[in-house]
Amino acid sequence: MNSKGLSLEMPSLISLSAGFPDHPHRGFESVTYILQGGIIHKFPNGDKSTIRAGDVQWMTAGRGIVHSEFPEHEVNNGLQLWINLPSIHRMIEPKNLELSSSEIPRAEEDGVEVKVIAGESIGIKSPFYTTTPIMYLDFTLKPGSQTHQTVPKCWTAFAYIIDGDEGVFGSLNSSAISAHHVVVFGPGDLVSVWNKATSEPLRFLLIAGEPIGEAVVQSGPFVMNSQAEIDVAYNDYQNAKNGFEMATCQRLQ
Repeated sequence: MNSKGLSLEMPSLISLSAGFPDHPHRGFESVTYILQGGIIHKFPNGDKSTIRAGDVQWMTAGRGIVHSEFPEHEVNNGLQLWINLPSIHRMIEPKNLELSSSEIPRAEEDGVEVKVIAGESIGIKSPFYTTTPIMYLDFTLKPGSQTHQTVPKCWTAFAYIIDGDEGVFGSLNSSAISAHHVVVFGPGDLVSVWNKATSEPLRFLLIAGEPIGEAVVQSGPFVMNSQAEIDVAYNDYQNAKNGFEMATCQRLQ
């Protein structure tokens, strides 16, 4: 989905032979959250790391970054969120942050567990600074439990259901939403969720962000404000300049 500066790539299964050889990005941040297996990241300068189940990679492409992504195992399951950057930050220096599962703060209350990747929930605040104000929460509700999460009133919010088929979102009178669906919330400052199941937990991501209110143009690995800026990004990458100097390094293996 694409909503006022936030875009979400749905979970995908990656076979052992699949992967993404070295490729560029510019103009946004990507958040990769591994649910099963692992993903190996490599950069042209020789840096290499692996994120596994429960880990997060928060990569700011900014003015330009080149990397590769390959599966560690035969079956790998995860989500990747693309976060738009406002024009004043779109060309900042790139950076890469990785958080292991043990580094992500957790909170529990009345049958509700939440991993606070970004933002705040149940009195726990993530220590991670985000360039764009955003909330990224991983909730698990035991059968019969409920949660009511405050969200800044002007923000855009949506949920992605990972597991469970009896989740009710927004209003207790709403129909249940099953796994692998997205729920987009309307205006308001409170997101309410109930797990109506009698035996199965409900797991979902709640993601919210402040709308940027600028034009957005996306083409392949680039997210900019205009087609002219997209054309410049392709030219810069092809000529290994203005942030893509590392593109001239030996291809990643």
